[in-house]
Amino acid sequence: MLTPSWTKNDKKANLLIYTFSVIVFAVVVALGRVQLNVQPGFDVHIFAQINAVINSIVAVLLVVALFAAKSGKYLLHKRLMLVAMVLSILFLVSYIAHHLLAGDTKFGGTGTIRFIYYFILGTHIPLAGIILPFILFTAYRGLIGEYPRHRKIARITWPIWFYVAITGPIIYILISPYY
Repeated sequence: MLTPSWTKNDKKANLLIYTFSVIVFAVVVALGRVQLNVQPGFDVHIFAQINAVINSIVAVLLVVALFAAKSGKYLLHKRLMLVAMVLSILFLVSYIAHHLLAGDTKFGGTGTIRFIYYFILGTHIPLAGIILPFILFTAYRGLIGEYPRHRKIARITWPIWFYVAITGPIIYILISPYY
């Protein structure tokens, strides 16, 4: 096992994780009500494409990091997971930019593809909304060296984060013809 990178301070960590999670959630919810009326001079849907690429990379990183941990390559696991977290922050910035500049896009598909799209979207959105504090608590437990607790919460966090990372690009592929 690795030596802890951070000093344990659960009270401070809880406050920061919950505060950050609530702020991010509130900002994302507010995006449904706010759109900037500006013409930036480029196709703002490039942000959606960037988001799909970032999510795809995060999904790959999650799989590789899982195998690294299972193989006892804990330093590699830690580095991969930190990269996945940094990319997720970049995703969030790009996601906010896209929704501020482009607003909502209506899905135009019909029949079975419409059902599939809304099923995936209907599962992706709530899971994306709840995953952030799980990611942060899982990372915190790993960084302070509480590996049994880290593994316990990671068993919940990893599949949800992976599902969100996989379904994001699928949603992009399905909605992009309607931009």
